[in-house]
Amino acid sequence: MKKNSQTIKLAFSTAIMGVLLAGFSACGKKDANSPGVEFMPDMYRSPSLEYYSVHTVDGDTINNAMKPVAGTVARGYIPYAYPNTPEGYEAAGLNLHNPLSADNKAQWEAEGEVLYSKFCIHCHGATGGGDGKVGGKLPGPPPAYNGPLKNLPEGKIFHSITYGKNSMGSHASQLTQEERWKLVYFVQKLQGPKEVAVDSTKVAAPEKAKK
Repeated sequence: MKKNSQTIKLAFSTAIMGVLLAGFSACGKKDANSPGVEFMPDMYRSPSLEYYSVHTVDGDTINNAMKPVAGTVARGYIPYAYPNTPEGYEAAGLNLHNPLSADNKAQWEAEGEVLYSKFCIHCHGATGGGDGKVGGKLPGPPPAYNGPLKNLPEGKIFHSITYGKNSMGSHASQLTQEERWKLVYFVQKLQGPKEVAVDSTKVAAPEKAKK
Protein backbone atom coordinates (compact mmCIF):
# COMPACT_ATOMS: atom_id res chain seq x y z
CA MET A 1 0.00 0.00 0.00
CA LYS A 2 2.87 2.28 0.93
CA LYS A 3 4.50 1.57 -2.42
CA ASN A 4 1.33 2.56 -4.29
CA SER A 5 1.12 5.77 -2.26
CA GLN A 6 4.66 6.73 -3.20
CA THR A 7 3.96 5.95 -6.85
CA ILE A 8 0.88 8.16 -6.78
CA LYS A 9 2.84 11.02 -5.18
CA LEU A 10 5.61 10.69 -7.76
CA ALA A 11 3.12 10.69 -10.60
CA PHE A 12 1.32 13.70 -9.13
CA SER A 13 4.59 15.62 -8.73
CA THR A 14 5.63 14.72 -12.26
CA ALA A 15 2.28 15.96 -13.57
CA ILE A 16 2.62 19.28 -11.73
CA MET A 17 6.14 19.77 -13.04
CA GLY A 18 4.94 19.02 -16.54
CA VAL A 19 2.17 21.60 -16.25
CA LEU A 20 4.60 24.24 -14.95
CA LEU A 21 7.10 23.52 -17.70
CA ALA A 22 4.35 23.67 -20.29
CA GLY A 23 3.22 27.00 -18.87
CA PHE A 24 6.73 28.45 -18.96
CA SER A 25 7.19 27.18 -22.50
CA ALA A 26 3.90 28.70 -23.58
CA CYS A 27 4.94 32.07 -22.11
CA GLY A 28 8.21 31.91 -23.97
CA LYS A 29 6.53 31.27 -27.31
CA LYS A 30 4.53 34.51 -27.13
CA ASP A 31 7.63 36.66 -27.33
CA ALA A 32 11.03 35.35 -28.34
CA ASN A 33 12.66 38.19 -26.40
CA SER A 34 10.65 37.66 -23.23
CA PRO A 35 12.79 36.91 -20.15
CA GLY A 36 9.99 34.74 -18.78
CA VAL A 37 8.86 35.19 -15.22
CA GLU A 38 10.29 38.32 -13.60
CA PHE A 39 10.77 37.75 -9.88
CA MET A 40 11.64 41.41 -9.19
CA PRO A 41 10.06 43.57 -11.94
CA ASP A 42 11.46 46.83 -10.53
CA MET A 43 14.97 45.53 -11.16
CA TYR A 44 14.09 45.10 -14.84
CA ARG A 45 12.01 48.23 -15.27
CA SER A 46 12.93 50.91 -12.78
CA PRO A 47 10.40 53.75 -12.55
CA SER A 48 11.36 56.67 -14.78
CA LEU A 49 11.56 60.22 -13.46
CA GLU A 50 10.62 63.34 -15.37
CA TYR A 51 13.34 65.87 -16.07
CA TYR A 52 13.41 68.91 -13.80
CA SER A 53 10.70 67.45 -11.57
CA VAL A 54 10.54 67.10 -7.80
CA HIS A 55 10.01 63.67 -6.27
CA THR A 56 10.16 62.07 -2.84
CA VAL A 57 12.53 59.29 -1.78
CA ASP A 58 12.29 57.91 1.77
CA GLY A 59 10.56 61.07 2.90
CA ASP A 60 13.17 63.43 1.39
CA THR A 61 12.21 65.85 -1.37
CA ILE A 62 14.69 65.72 -4.24
CA ASN A 63 14.93 67.94 -7.33
CA ASN A 64 16.19 66.07 -10.40
CA ALA A 65 18.09 69.08 -11.70
CA MET A 66 21.03 70.13 -9.54
CA LYS A 67 21.20 73.86 -8.96
CA PRO A 68 24.40 75.61 -10.09
CA VAL A 69 26.94 76.53 -7.46
CA ALA A 70 26.25 79.94 -5.98
CA GLY A 71 28.17 82.73 -7.70
CA THR A 72 28.97 80.76 -10.85
CA VAL A 73 28.15 81.87 -14.40
CA ALA A 74 27.18 79.46 -17.17
CA ARG A 75 29.78 78.94 -19.90
CA GLY A 76 29.07 81.16 -22.87
CA TYR A 77 26.67 83.37 -20.90
CA ILE A 78 26.86 87.05 -21.80
CA PRO A 79 24.92 89.43 -19.55
CA TYR A 80 22.39 91.71 -21.22
CA ALA A 81 22.27 95.15 -19.65
CA TYR A 82 18.92 96.38 -20.98
CA PRO A 83 15.81 95.49 -18.94
CA ASN A 84 12.51 94.40 -20.42
CA THR A 85 10.89 97.79 -19.95
CA PRO A 86 9.87 100.62 -22.30
CA GLU A 87 12.93 102.52 -21.07
CA GLY A 88 15.18 99.52 -21.76
CA TYR A 89 13.72 99.20 -25.25
CA GLU A 90 14.43 102.85 -26.06
CA ALA A 91 17.94 102.68 -24.55
CA ALA A 92 18.75 99.58 -26.61
CA GLY A 93 17.65 101.41 -29.76
CA LEU A 94 19.99 104.30 -29.04
CA ASN A 95 23.04 102.53 -27.62
CA LEU A 96 23.09 98.88 -28.68
CA HIS A 97 24.98 98.00 -31.86
CA ASN A 98 25.76 94.75 -33.64
CA PRO A 99 29.09 93.32 -32.44
CA LEU A 100 29.46 91.12 -35.54
CA SER A 101 31.86 92.74 -37.98
CA ALA A 102 30.27 94.30 -41.05
CA ASP A 103 33.21 92.93 -43.05
CA ASN A 104 31.42 89.57 -43.02
CA LYS A 105 27.99 91.05 -43.59
CA ALA A 106 27.12 88.70 -46.48
CA GLN A 107 27.94 85.67 -44.33
CA TRP A 108 25.90 86.93 -41.37
CA GLU A 109 22.95 87.69 -43.64
CA ALA A 110 23.09 84.20 -45.16
CA GLU A 111 23.24 82.53 -41.76
CA GLY A 112 20.56 84.88 -40.46
CA GLU A 113 18.30 83.90 -43.35
CA VAL A 114 18.54 80.24 -42.30
CA LEU A 115 17.54 81.17 -38.75
CA TYR A 116 14.75 83.39 -40.07
CA SER A 117 13.31 80.49 -42.08
CA LYS A 118 13.17 78.40 -38.90
CA PHE A 119 11.95 80.88 -36.31
CA CYS A 120 10.37 83.90 -38.01
CA ILE A 121 8.94 83.17 -41.44
CA HIS A 122 5.72 81.61 -40.15
CA CYS A 123 4.61 85.00 -38.76
CA HIS A 124 6.68 87.63 -40.56
CA GLY A 125 6.51 86.03 -44.01
CA ALA A 126 9.24 85.26 -46.51
CA THR A 127 9.89 88.91 -47.35
CA GLY A 128 9.13 90.33 -43.90
CA GLY A 129 5.76 91.68 -44.94
CA GLY A 130 3.94 90.27 -41.91
CA ASP A 131 2.01 87.91 -44.17
CA GLY A 132 3.20 84.54 -42.86
CA LYS A 133 0.72 81.68 -42.56
CA VAL A 134 0.47 82.21 -38.81
CA GLY A 135 0.92 85.97 -38.75
CA GLY A 136 -1.93 86.48 -41.20
CA LYS A 137 -4.33 84.77 -38.79
CA LEU A 138 -3.39 86.89 -35.78
CA PRO A 139 -5.76 89.67 -34.63
CA GLY A 140 -2.94 92.10 -35.42
CA PRO A 141 -0.41 90.74 -37.96
CA PRO A 142 3.24 91.81 -37.55
CA PRO A 143 4.11 95.15 -39.18
CA ALA A 144 6.16 94.89 -42.37
CA TYR A 145 9.91 95.33 -42.14
CA ASN A 146 9.91 97.47 -45.27
CA GLY A 147 6.91 99.43 -43.99
CA PRO A 148 6.23 100.59 -40.41
CA LEU A 149 9.40 98.88 -39.14
CA LYS A 150 11.66 100.08 -41.94
CA ASN A 151 13.61 102.46 -39.69
CA LEU A 152 13.67 100.25 -36.59
CA PRO A 153 17.28 100.35 -35.30
CA GLU A 154 19.36 97.24 -34.77
CA GLY A 155 19.28 97.60 -30.99
CA LYS A 156 15.50 97.49 -30.88
CA ILE A 157 15.40 94.52 -33.25
CA PHE A 158 17.77 92.60 -30.97
CA HIS A 159 15.85 93.68 -27.87
CA SER A 160 12.56 92.47 -29.39
CA ILE A 161 14.02 89.09 -30.31
CA THR A 162 15.47 88.77 -26.80
CA TYR A 163 12.37 89.66 -24.78
CA GLY A 164 9.56 89.41 -27.31
CA LYS A 165 7.30 92.19 -28.50
CA ASN A 166 3.50 92.34 -28.64
CA SER A 167 2.31 88.91 -29.91
CA MET A 168 5.87 87.63 -30.40
CA GLY A 169 7.40 85.71 -27.53
CA SER A 170 10.99 85.75 -26.36
CA HIS A 171 13.51 83.79 -28.44
CA ALA A 172 16.37 84.08 -25.95
CA SER A 173 16.06 80.44 -24.93
CA GLN A 174 16.13 79.28 -28.56
CA LEU A 175 18.80 81.50 -30.06
CA THR A 176 22.19 82.49 -28.70
CA GLN A 177 23.14 86.14 -28.66
CA GLU A 178 25.35 85.61 -31.71
CA GLU A 179 22.48 83.94 -33.60
CA ARG A 180 20.18 86.82 -32.68
CA TRP A 181 22.67 89.31 -34.10
CA LYS A 182 22.90 87.29 -37.31
CA LEU A 183 19.13 87.44 -37.47
CA VAL A 184 19.32 91.20 -37.03
CA TYR A 185 21.55 91.42 -40.11
CA PHE A 186 18.98 89.57 -42.19
CA VAL A 187 16.07 91.61 -40.84
CA GLN A 188 17.95 94.76 -41.82
CA LYS A 189 18.36 93.31 -45.30
CA LEU A 190 14.57 92.90 -45.48
CA GLN A 191 14.13 96.47 -44.24
CA GLY A 192 16.15 97.87 -47.11
CA PRO A 193 17.95 101.22 -46.93
CA LYS A 194 16.98 103.35 -43.94
CA GLU A 195 14.99 106.46 -44.68
CA VAL A 196 16.19 108.38 -41.62
CA ALA A 197 19.60 108.64 -40.01
CA VAL A 198 18.39 107.97 -36.47
CA ASP A 199 15.85 105.76 -34.78
CA SER A 200 12.70 105.38 -34.54
CA THR A 201 9.45 103.56 -34.39
CA LYS A 202 7.91 106.74 -33.15
CA VAL A 203 5.39 108.28 -35.51
CA ALA A 204 6.47 111.69 -36.68
CA ALA A 205 4.08 114.54 -35.99
CA PRO A 206 2.08 115.54 -39.07
CA GLU A 207 3.36 118.60 -40.86
CA LYS A 208 1.28 121.71 -40.61
CA ALA A 209 -0.62 122.50 -43.74
CA LYS A 210 0.92 125.28 -45.75
CA LYS A 211 -1.15 128.41 -45.98
